[in-house]
Amino acid sequence: METGVACCARGAYLPGVSQHSKASVSPQSIFPSFTARALTHSHFCKYACSEEVPELQDMGGPAEGGFSVAFDPLDGSSIVDTNFSVGTIFGVWPGDKLIGVTGRDQVAAAMGVYGPRTTYVLALKDYPGTHEFLLLDEGKWQHVKETTEVGEGKLFSPGNLRATFDNPDYEKLISYYVKEKYTLRYTGGMVPDVNQIIVKEKGVFTNVISPTSKAKLRLLFEVAPLGLLVEKAGGYSSDGHQSVLDKEIINLDDRTQVAYGSKNEIIRFEETLYGKSRLAAEGVTVGAAA
Repeated sequence: METGVACCARGAYLPGVSQHSKASVSPQSIFPSFTARALTHSHFCKYACSEEVPELQDMGGPAEGGFSVAFDPLDGSSIVDTNFSVGTIFGVWPGDKLIGVTGRDQVAAAMGVYGPRTTYVLALKDYPGTHEFLLLDEGKWQHVKETTEVGEGKLFSPGNLRATFDNPDYEKLISYYVKEKYTLRYTGGMVPDVNQIIVKEKGVFTNVISPTSKAKLRLLFEVAPLGLLVEKAGGYSSDGHQSVLDKEIINLDDRTQVAYGSKNEIIRFEETLYGKSRLAAEGVTVGAAA
């Protein structure tokens, strides 16, 4: 029997609804028509909150023994018309609170990836690894991959490159990737760009701010859930100073810069942007920060 956590995290997929339909409708219509219905039918979801509708919606589940879900219904909505991969991001917290919590309080996180294949990537707080499931033609899900380690590899996805105009440290980091002949793999969709770190077990994703280019990524709906997926896969995350899972969510719309990747990539990210890393051995610098 499916657990309450799985029921809540599974809201990205509804039997009888084609994945084409999900990618062809507006994000604003997904919350009332698809995801909210799935979360209500789970009978375990107390509150749900969407990036597109950043207000708590009562799904009818219990506060005690139930869960609250924050989600981005269609990450990458701006690239739907180009037929790039897009996705859905979910974070599941225990009880009835989505404010005053951290990403580390999550009991589960998931992302649906709608591309040449339809996959669902899931992590549970108390179960090892991050797990990829493939949607088969007959409508069943097949477990196809478990990721427990993110190693080193020259693969980079640099978001918000406009910040390099007035953030010289970010420009230095990007120049390092180019100089060291990293392979560029960037679609403009956060789901596919972070998913490749988990699937390929290597690489780095960055989205950095500057004085004129402010943070756009939402901690509750995107950054924290993906942080759990990456860290349960054996990777690391950072806002420049700490794991994104340790950032307290004060407001539903809190935003932040972020990096995901292997340990050395996060060390390089923190040292290059801020001169030191919480993960580095004393006196040792990595790459661009050397």
